[in-house]
Amino acid sequence: MALREAGSPTASLAPAPNADSVFALVAGEASGDQLGAGLITALRARYPLARFLGVGGPRMIAAGLEAWYPCEKLAVMGLVEVLKHLPELLRIRRDLLGRISQLQPAAFIGIDAPDFNLPLERKLKARGIRTVHYVSPSVWAWREQRAAKLGRSADLVLCLFPMEPPIYARYGVRAQFVGHPMADRFDLVTERLPARAELGLSAQAPVLALLPGSRLGEIRRLGADFLRAARRCQQQIPGLQLVAPMANSACREMFEQIAQSLGIDLHSADPTSPGHITLLDGRADEALLAADVVLVASGTAALEAMLAKRPMVVAYKVAALTYAIVTWLKLMRSTRYSLPNVLAGRDLVPEILQDACTPQALAEAVLRLFADSAGRVALVAEFERLHAHLIGDADRSAAGAIATLIGAPAAAPTAHDHPH
Repeated sequence: MALREAGSPTASLAPAPNADSVFALVAGEASGDQLGAGLITALRARYPLARFLGVGGPRMIAAGLEAWYPCEKLAVMGLVEVLKHLPELLRIRRDLLGRISQLQPAAFIGIDAPDFNLPLERKLKARGIRTVHYVSPSVWAWREQRAAKLGRSADLVLCLFPMEPPIYARYGVRAQFVGHPMADRFDLVTERLPARAELGLSAQAPVLALLPGSRLGEIRRLGADFLRAARRCQQQIPGLQLVAPMANSACREMFEQIAQSLGIDLHSADPTSPGHITLLDGRADEALLAADVVLVASGTAALEAMLAKRPMVVAYKVAALTYAIVTWLKLMRSTRYSLPNVLAGRDLVPEILQDACTPQALAEAVLRLFADSAGRVALVAEFERLHAHLIGDADRSAAGAIATLIGAPAAAPTAHDHPH
């Protein structure tokens, strides 16, 4: 399978359009900051004299970004929070529009954060500036028609998954699969024992990793179900070790509060005692690698578990009203929710959704995986195959695709939407 179109790492380095090439970038959260840092490094290899300006976090700044704003300014989630910060967000976007229009960079690259970046990209594209959107929204899952909207904003969409460019092609939008950076982070064949040693876990006793989500809302909805399911599993599997990486201190605090309300002592001295969980601050990769089976909230963590080659049970729960609206309006395009199943195009791993997501159902699915050693081996082989299809040396491939874009003649600015 060809993983890359233009922008292969083996391509020769393109000369800079001019000695003082400028790239403007806007990343809105930590994951975008990580993507942006790798992209800046790869672009600098092609354009050694280039300057990089815009919005980013510590990684992008360390890679050479001259930051006008920190990316934390844009990392606002939830309807109420967005409304509260809306005046400032609009002010920042107006300021960026003015600065970037005046700068006339070789390209503007919006990294994820579609609600903020796509309107900005659309206005910049109308002013004759080449625009790139890095990380496609999940058009394969719901509201496929958003692909056309992206085409009005971006000259080029850089995709992390191979099934995405064909969707954009249906709407006449230029899109390219560049590989998934996370696929470059994990080895194709992984081992358990080094991670268990790092985490102080027994090499012999089985391990279940719990990843109830990286947002407070996910932990609020899934935390109690995961804890109760884990306790059921410990009752059925002697010596079962539990490990739970927490995304941040707020998530850890909420998870501990939920455990306390259930009468579960997470911090007993014996790692194999009922209820004991080795809580980690971050270190999700190590927790996944140490595990035999993973119980995980649907999302990026399910992809991480797949890349770690760990059999998993995927739980998915959203607010009841949200689920009712999405179902009623038939907004979901895919019948599968977890990325391993979407990538495989079939049901590889169990997905336990909404009202069906109970402690008993989760525990039963986890116990089935522990009992089916042959099934686990087959899953690992399938995960290795899917992993290989995601490898694309994303940083260099993305830089190559951008170099190809800016080497082509620019589209003429549209007659409307010029700077005031």
